[in-house]
Amino acid sequence: MAITDSSQTFDQVPPPRTDVPVGDPAAGTPERSPGAERRARSLRATTLTARARRVAADYRDRAIAPSIISGLAALLEFSFLVIAGVAIHASMIGDVSLIELGYLGPALGAPMLAVLAIHAADGYSVAAFRRGHRRLGRALALWTSVVGGFLAAMFVVGVGENIERGWLGLWFVGGLLAIIAATITMTVAVKRWTALGRLQQRAVIVGGGAAAEELIKAIDAGGNNEIRVLGIFDDRADDRSPENIGGYPKLGNIDQLVVFARLAAVDLLIVAIPITAEHRLLQLLKSLWILPVDIRLSAHASRLKLRPRSYSFVGSVPFLDIFDKPIAGWDSVVKRAFDILFASIAIVMLSPLMVGAALAVRLESRGPVIFRQKRYGFNNEVIEVMKFRSMFHEMADPAAAKVVTRGDPRVTRVGRFIRRTSIDELPQLFNVLRGELSLVGPRPHAVNARTEQQLWDEVVDGYFARHKVKPGVTGWAQVNGLRGEIDRREKIEARVQYDLHYIDNWSVLFDLYILFLTPIRVLNQENAY
Repeated sequence: MAITDSSQTFDQVPPPRTDVPVGDPAAGTPERSPGAERRARSLRATTLTARARRVAADYRDRAIAPSIISGLAALLEFSFLVIAGVAIHASMIGDVSLIELGYLGPALGAPMLAVLAIHAADGYSVAAFRRGHRRLGRALALWTSVVGGFLAAMFVVGVGENIERGWLGLWFVGGLLAIIAATITMTVAVKRWTALGRLQQRAVIVGGGAAAEELIKAIDAGGNNEIRVLGIFDDRADDRSPENIGGYPKLGNIDQLVVFARLAAVDLLIVAIPITAEHRLLQLLKSLWILPVDIRLSAHASRLKLRPRSYSFVGSVPFLDIFDKPIAGWDSVVKRAFDILFASIAIVMLSPLMVGAALAVRLESRGPVIFRQKRYGFNNEVIEVMKFRSMFHEMADPAAAKVVTRGDPRVTRVGRFIRRTSIDELPQLFNVLRGELSLVGPRPHAVNARTEQQLWDEVVDGYFARHKVKPGVTGWAQVNGLRGEIDRREKIEARVQYDLHYIDNWSVLFDLYILFLTPIRVLNQENAY
């Protein structure tokens, strides 16, 4: 439920969010309910049952998205087909560098057409590779049709007259062998990943009772093996919500679900509560929208019937989409490749500056050059972020107990300069290569960061939603002037607003835009001490 407005430019201040289920829906702005601080402290103290901890430990490794499997399979098969055609021609003429241009058309075009045809026939789905022999027969038939079409074009239209007939026969057979090899490779891989539980969406059912039991029966009856239900979470503790439903255990209440979802690699939350229970749904979504998971409302037993395209389906079971996990599937692969590429380039280009900064820090005061601080990372995991040390070693504050202010005596002369110019942040490029940070994202905050003696998750409802993606070395809030000291609650509220806007509107172009603005905006800001 992202905010997407094609007329909105990157420089516009994000509007108040109206798509998050907090506060008064009619007001369009979050409303701090009584006792929010007490609830936040209670959530941090929430513990899981031994059974829930065991389940979370068993499913710690993240599932592989079906879209990634499909993309990898298509790329593998296309590569095998092209290699087969080129290798056969090279073996006939004795030198791959002498391949004639006339052969490149069929050697590249036919594999591309075959891959498109197989994709249209759903031949790259996980389900297809679970039935490898059927998939193989269909793929071979489509390859035969593509080659047959090419041969027909040769004789009817007169293209490819210079291509040797001997190569055509070997090319066709080589393509058959390439498809067999690709199918066997992916079938074995899919079976292995299935055995390890990596190809099923890890789902948790929210809400118990008869609605949950009917949903479980419908999912099990589908028999498509797409979802692995880990358990049930429900706030009710009476007869309406027994400890075991449809063979699945009740693992805890909603507060415990938030903790569980951060320990286990949960992909999907299925809310098995009637649409008519509006107040209860709103309260649940208020607690759950901060998690980096897909949230779906079960429509299996609903009497409200919408058009089929209004639903998403698992097998034949319909769901209404409430929230989508941001930057998932191939988007996450693209963003990771972007991070590795540009972080590597930045490290090479900025290495003289980093060496100079390290020497300056070391020469001015004793102590280590690198300062390490525990901060919140993706999904509230605590990571250790690196910076050039800007304080006197004996006055360092790794717990962030005291905010750095203008003229702070703990900060060295070199430290003031590298903090103002953000040179102290450059070691975080190595955090990016390690996969703990992204180049662009919400800035990671210290775990004990606070304003007016309140932790920031107590100041801002939905604060932890900014951790639905990896934190970044730079971010949308920072290039819009939100750096430095946070001495008023309005400042952290504004940062979170910009962070959520970035998450909702992420794209590679948006990341490039923020990277381009970073050196320009950072060098013109005076509020970093």
